[in-house]
Amino acid sequence: MTRYIRHAAAFCALLLLALLVNATRVQVVDSDSLDHNPANRRQAIARFGQPRGDILVDGRPITGSKDTGEQLRYERTYRNGPLYAPVTGFASQVYGTSFLEDAEDDILSGTDPMLAPLPLWNDVTRAQNPGGKVETTIRAAVQQAAYAGLGGKRGAVVAIEPATGKILALVSAPSYDPERLSGTSRTVADAWTELNGWPSKPMLNRAIRQTYPPGSTFKVVTAAAALEAGVVTDLDAPTKSPAPYTLPGTSTQLTNEVDGCVDASLRTAFRWSCNTVFAKLGVDTGLGAMVGTARDFGFNDRGLRIPSSVAASNFDTSLDKAQLALSSIGQFDTRATPLQMAMVSAAVANGGSVKSPYLVDRTTTADGDVLDSTGTRTLRQAMSPGTAARLRELMTEVVEKGTGTNAAIPGATVGGKTGTAQHGVDNAGTPYAWFVSWAQGADDPEPSVAVAVVVEDASADRGDISGGGSAAPIARAVMEAVLSGGGAR
Repeated sequence: MTRYIRHAAAFCALLLLALLVNATRVQVVDSDSLDHNPANRRQAIARFGQPRGDILVDGRPITGSKDTGEQLRYERTYRNGPLYAPVTGFASQVYGTSFLEDAEDDILSGTDPMLAPLPLWNDVTRAQNPGGKVETTIRAAVQQAAYAGLGGKRGAVVAIEPATGKILALVSAPSYDPERLSGTSRTVADAWTELNGWPSKPMLNRAIRQTYPPGSTFKVVTAAAALEAGVVTDLDAPTKSPAPYTLPGTSTQLTNEVDGCVDASLRTAFRWSCNTVFAKLGVDTGLGAMVGTARDFGFNDRGLRIPSSVAASNFDTSLDKAQLALSSIGQFDTRATPLQMAMVSAAVANGGSVKSPYLVDRTTTADGDVLDSTGTRTLRQAMSPGTAARLRELMTEVVEKGTGTNAAIPGATVGGKTGTAQHGVDNAGTPYAWFVSWAQGADDPEPSVAVAVVVEDASADRGDISGGGSAAPIARAVMEAVLSGGGAR
């Protein structure tokens, strides 16, 4: 009898050991896969079981959380949602996250290990920390000036601090209220369908995710390439450029919107935006130098993040001479985001140095302890300081006595370049109006802001839209907001 009891006891011990091994497997080995199994709602319940950390502008929250008392308890709320939607994105129980809500999700949701009081503390206790805070580089007054300037027209505005790369404004219009996507009710699904169905694409972040033909604003890049390559050594020397200009290897003639472009100097051609001069300059500079300069400004960079990903701006690396001529005036397949063109303007303002643009100044715990901060980082040197100084001179003259006079600010030095980009079949579409610029206050040692504006107003009459007329006043308002103190921390 005793022998049977010993066998039963040993068998029970073996079963207990098997249970312990299986429990260990489930709780330790398989815990991660089980945590992330779509059928496991505990993750979602825990995720939305506490308020989400806030995104800050000028030290004040532009987000919040609302207690609904439901299973997915806390819903995201937004202050001035349409104004800041291109910055925050949305945080939805149904549709996930986008932009800063996505890029900084671990901090905001409280799951980032840096928020734990001790290393591996949360792994042992299975606890969740309060969501941290994300302090942006955006300045409320500058963002508001850009948003009001667009006035609901389709387009985008980006403002950058040239010396650091801080993004002071990031606006896309038309916009939407991301709070409409918070929660789990039927109205959320209806809002998603409605927003995605609108032809105006309010959820498209035109500032960083849409590329446009940059038109004549790209002539800043072409001028930099020509000066760096030594194709132009004297701003006032004739360029030996015919008008019209026959594209190499074709019978197609390129013309200008203004007179006086025949053999115009670089100074005159830049001031009045002579297509023929810059098309020929691009060909004379050569494909290799043009591609290299465009790359140094940031074109063809598919890894840029701010920290949200940015659509790559394009300058083709394989072109015949006719295509190179058109690409050099911002046409053919040349395309750029508004952020990219703000980087071009900022490089001119900053002695040729292209700083990495960034949107997050620092992240902190809920109590304000700093977790991480973003420092200034140089991406590339797009041109020599001497070339940058000559381009500042050219851009200043555009505003003082050229096509960009609508951007002039009394008491400040302003440089700019207009652009009216053709697009559509046979260029039949309403042109996109561009303006890139920078501004330096009378008492400032260096330019404090660089701006890019694009307006794609499909309802405008073709003859009424231009970079100088439609986009320059918006850029001026943004620059004024910075110079008057709106860009100060």
